[in-house]
Amino acid sequence: MEVKIGVQYAPRELVLESKLSSKDLAETVEQAVASGGVLKLEDEKGRLVMISVEKIAYVELAAQSPRKVGFTVDS
Repeated sequence: MEVKIGVQYAPRELVLESKLSSKDLAETVEQAVASGGVLKLEDEKGRLVMISVEKIAYVELAAQSPRKVGFTVDS
């Protein structure tokens, strides 16, 4: 699952791949925002990203589409 996080006053967004499902990610973000603390997410390589929820502009959760391999023939 791809996660894009916009941070206030930052020119680029943070992008990471997570092992969590979209439902689990949404719950994690909602809990962090409700608590007013820190959003903690771990990417597929085990790196931990921590962001103060006060600085989060937006969070976008996007299901990763599988890559198409090979050729397709339309009839």
